[in-house]
Amino acid sequence: MNMPSTSNPVLEPCIDAAVAHYNAADYPAALDIFHHLAERGDPVAPMWIGACHAAGSGVPYSVAEAFAWYLKAAERGNAQAQTNVGAMLIMGNGAEVDVPRGLYWLQRAADAQDCGAQFNFASLYSVGEVVEQDHSRAFEWYLSAAKQGHYPSQARLGYCYQLGQGVNKDLVQAFVWLSLAARHGVGTALIQLEQLMGQMSGDQKQQGAELIDRWNAGSQAAPERWQCVAV
Repeated sequence: MNMPSTSNPVLEPCIDAAVAHYNAADYPAALDIFHHLAERGDPVAPMWIGACHAAGSGVPYSVAEAFAWYLKAAERGNAQAQTNVGAMLIMGNGAEVDVPRGLYWLQRAADAQDCGAQFNFASLYSVGEVVEQDHSRAFEWYLSAAKQGHYPSQARLGYCYQLGQGVNKDLVQAFVWLSLAARHGVGTALIQLEQLMGQMSGDQKQQGAELIDRWNAGSQAAPERWQCVAV
């Protein structure tokens, strides 16, 4: 009859242990675990290996190797890696330029609520070089990322509200989003906020302060005033 073993089981290395080694600059130990996990289909480990190649941490610096590892993670469903792959394909960084394929990966990541991908999409639509300029779609992606707490998107969203770019002009909303970004040190938000406050009435500032209090209280599902239709 088989008896249960009394010996301690061999613990499988985990991603947290690898990250701890990485943060301690023990790159060989970190990479051993990352590779071990990557070979077993982990979706996060290849992303870290790519990051090591992108920074030259424990391995030779290679953007091409970084792209290859990001792609492995992206194909396994890692949204952050999908964002990196999309951006690198659009810029031709570590791979040949392939805009349609890059947009495909950005779309997958954005649909998975990765705020980096959403910010990138918004920036593309705002500038209008890679895709046709569409300020309304840019606003929608900035809003989605901003609601997740993405500071650069909050700054850009405030700018959109201040100018009425892709949305109806709303100085109160501009005040809210620029304030949220400015308190995290986004320099452009600080500059825009100073200009904006000179254009606002006392009542508008009070309304903005009340909305910020709701945000701080955790009401990020957004009161009705957040819900604005892009134009």
